[in-house]
Amino acid sequence: MGRAVHQTLGEDAALARVLPGFRPRPAQQRLAVAVADAFERREVLLAEAGTGTGKTYAYLVPALLSGMKTIVSTGTRALQDQLYLRDLPRVRDALGVGLKTALLKGRANYLCRYRLEHAKGEPRFTSREQVSQFQRVVAWSGRTRSGDMAELESLAEDSPLLPLVTSTADNCLGTECPFWSECFVVQARQRAQAADLVVVNHHLLLADLALKQEGFGEILPGAQAFVVDEAHQLPELAAQFFGEGLGARPLVELARDAVAECKEVPGALAAVQQPARDIEQAARALRAAMDNLPLRGTAWRALDEVDIEPAFQALEQSLRALSEAVAPLRQAAPGFDACHARAQDQLARLQRWLGEMVSGTFSGNASGEKNVPDTISVHWYELTPRGFRLQRTPLDVAAPLRAHREASNAAWVFTSATLAVAGRFDHVAQRLGIDDARELLEPSPFDWDRQALCYLPRGLPEPASREFGSALLDALRPVLDASGGRAFLLFASHRALREAAEALQGSPWPLFVQGTEPRHVLLQRFRESGNGVLLGTASFREGVDVAGDALSVVVIDKLPFAAPDDPVFEARLDAIRRAGGNPFRDEQLPQAVIALKQGAGRLIRTETDRGVLVLCDPRLLGKTYGRTFLESLPPLPITRELSDVRAFFADN
Repeated sequence: MGRAVHQTLGEDAALARVLPGFRPRPAQQRLAVAVADAFERREVLLAEAGTGTGKTYAYLVPALLSGMKTIVSTGTRALQDQLYLRDLPRVRDALGVGLKTALLKGRANYLCRYRLEHAKGEPRFTSREQVSQFQRVVAWSGRTRSGDMAELESLAEDSPLLPLVTSTADNCLGTECPFWSECFVVQARQRAQAADLVVVNHHLLLADLALKQEGFGEILPGAQAFVVDEAHQLPELAAQFFGEGLGARPLVELARDAVAECKEVPGALAAVQQPARDIEQAARALRAAMDNLPLRGTAWRALDEVDIEPAFQALEQSLRALSEAVAPLRQAAPGFDACHARAQDQLARLQRWLGEMVSGTFSGNASGEKNVPDTISVHWYELTPRGFRLQRTPLDVAAPLRAHREASNAAWVFTSATLAVAGRFDHVAQRLGIDDARELLEPSPFDWDRQALCYLPRGLPEPASREFGSALLDALRPVLDASGGRAFLLFASHRALREAAEALQGSPWPLFVQGTEPRHVLLQRFRESGNGVLLGTASFREGVDVAGDALSVVVIDKLPFAAPDDPVFEARLDAIRRAGGNPFRDEQLPQAVIALKQGAGRLIRTETDRGVLVLCDPRLLGKTYGRTFLESLPPLPITRELSDVRAFFADN
């Protein structure tokens, strides 16, 4: 198949004839052949493919030509839609192959007809706007074929309406649901099971790997090949899925769903209303008791707080009381049966989080899975302004990922623009549980000497000093003057972002500040401005594509080492130390290098882009590990002179 793949991506082949602007790229052909070889041999491939190599086509072509049942997993739902709705049809049509393809998302992305019916006449709508949006959802529900909520572009991703009209693994009624035969999730899964190529996202891939089937049949058994794009994200996401959590929001939803079910069963309200109120009250009281805690911390830190144990006991008792109240009603309505199961499950999760504690960690199987090696998990909490989350997270996901991969007997391709650290794959291979893999490193095919410049400003103080923020802005203003704005300023903390936004008020360029508007709106306005300056934090290091003149400067204030207040990261470092490793060399440094590569990758997206990368952390030159960062970046010319930056933009 390797030769056929190479030819398909060549000068006179179908893609070149059918796709406007397509031209052969040697890096793309090499990657495609490596993917084809991995498919044929059912092997593991680790492939870093820099921006501009044509990575997506390089794995779609062999996947479609192989005839093998293939799962392609992407990092986000937005990338999933782009792949399925744009890239895949182009390649499939150009190749003229008649394979069946399917798009599959997690159940929270699909309209639930049962919950939609229950939401009619819902007293929880808090504004006319919500009522109006709900009416639009009802109208759309009558004409949609897929039930994918993404079709409703006017509905924000964080709309409070979504939980009312979509289901979760907890509240789905399964085959007991009166709308089972019309269920959009069931239909989407059936299409996926019948398809030759299925596009999923990492959340769904991991949910299936973790055997959290959400009440439906598995999609992954039977797959002969897996392609994991944006694979650098997988280890952190896997830790969430191989663990378990309990939050304030699911508790409140359980209480309200139990009361909503009473409409169908005479006399039920008298038994259910008080226990449901008690759960809501207990969740609020627990959040209040946690008010003096840091925003994130370990379970033992939380349990050390004065007066917190009675709050946990009250929540435990209220869950038990609701479970007992709905137990006699389980035959009366399928919704009560689901509420009973949810109350039991949430009670068990709470007890597991509170119990079996050994210095803040728990030895055992974090997700309750069978046939997966035991691991150590850390018990921790996270606070939001009005809520909380209690989480158990495994420190190491390598063992369960390896077990699932080996059990699949399939080919696995892990690819991303940022997998390697200083040209080596050791770190990501260890995190993914990969002992033996083919490796391929294909850098971006850009003319770095002509297209880009890396500027390391002189005279900046240590990043921890008080003067760093103001000195940083003093160094940046002349760069922004030279570029005419057109910049991303990426900060290590929200505090640094706020201070910079305040200091830059009144600048000659329009400012776009993370948090003031939804992310997609902010990016769109930035693109349209032509000379804007966007201020963001870590979330803007990934998945942001601004090609062309609108973005010509990317500034990174500090080396992106993980936050010291992350209890899981701290526990992982401690485990490495106890095992005789070096936490900085083995975890902190590689993680920060990959994060820096992601941020730097925002700058040059095409062969016609030009721009300056400004790295403001003096540790790049002042510490020996700085060389590892610089060696992991593309070969941009490096300068310390502002005059070179001015000359670069003067040549534009």
